[in-house]
Amino acid sequence: MKISHRLAALTVAVAALVVAAPALADHHAVKVAKKDPVGSFLTDTKGMTLYIFKKDSAGKSACEGPCVEKWPLYFRDAVAAKDGLKAEDFGTITRADGKKQTTYKGMPLYYFAGDKAAGDTAGQGVKDVWYVAAP
Repeated sequence: MKISHRLAALTVAVAALVVAAPALADHHAVKVAKKDPVGSFLTDTKGMTLYIFKKDSAGKSACEGPCVEKWPLYFRDAVAAKDGLKAEDFGTITRADGKKQTTYKGMPLYYFAGDKAAGDTAGQGVKDVWYVAAP
């Protein structure tokens, strides 16, 4: 292959990465949504609500076994903080079961299996221990 063809191929590859970079950066974003009567709450990029468990403590999850089936873990290697959120407020813990989980201000984040669409907040107030993660 001639050098000019290699250079052209490299240029196309770099251009594709530059175009894709913003989409990739937004892929793992946490955003803020708002609805009555819940107020403001955190969502993933697709708008699915994120929750906290009042029995957790900072840096430690108390949701194990069947609990995780109803309350799936939220985990991303890196989180892009949107809508005025601060990246430094997000972290990662390694749970007792060895799985990783993303935290917000130290508190582990979860989804609720009962939420079916973006903006659903069916987990709000469940058993007085599950709440939307508020910014």
